[in-house]
Amino acid sequence: MSQPIKILAFAGSARIESFNKKLVKIAAEEAKVAGAEVTYLDLLDYPMPIFNEDLEAQEGLPDTVLQFKALLRSHQGFLISCPEYNGSITPLLKNVIDWASRPDPQEPSMALSGFKGKVAALLATSPGGLGGMRGLVHVRAILEGIGVFVIPDQKAIPGAYQAFDDQGNLKDEKQLKAVQAIATKLVDVTAKLSQ
Repeated sequence: MSQPIKILAFAGSARIESFNKKLVKIAAEEAKVAGAEVTYLDLLDYPMPIFNEDLEAQEGLPDTVLQFKALLRSHQGFLISCPEYNGSITPLLKNVIDWASRPDPQEPSMALSGFKGKVAALLATSPGGLGGMRGLVHVRAILEGIGVFVIPDQKAIPGAYQAFDDQGNLKDEKQLKAVQAIATKLVDVTAKLSQ
């Protein structure tokens, strides 16, 4: 029997009550139902300084960066839910990607090993009417530029303040099914590409 696909799920937000954390957890549960082994991580637990090449040259990669890079390498797929800041990617998510794309001093040839050949699915939710859709365009472009295959299916949920109940579940059944379908598709595509 083959090993289950390993999916890393996280949100591009550090906010404790982030709607995008709630959304990615819903997708992560469905990825488990689809047969994947899912690791949820909170970027709040991996604080990183703002990327600065001088800092990197003086001190090397921070421990949190090395830990995050190891997690990326050990998973075949990523479930990412990202809020939109001024029509673009959050500074937090951009910063962790920038750090994680740097080469390890011991393995300089493995700079993008956490990204190349991986598969990702993108989600977003936002209080605005577009649900974070504009930000996902930039997240997709960045990930594809460093070797990640981002599945075409994505979901952006508008009206985030009204979209979730007190337990963090989506109220709208149609939106829930769309999120679940994306999670299932990610597992399916990742499994096929990992054979």
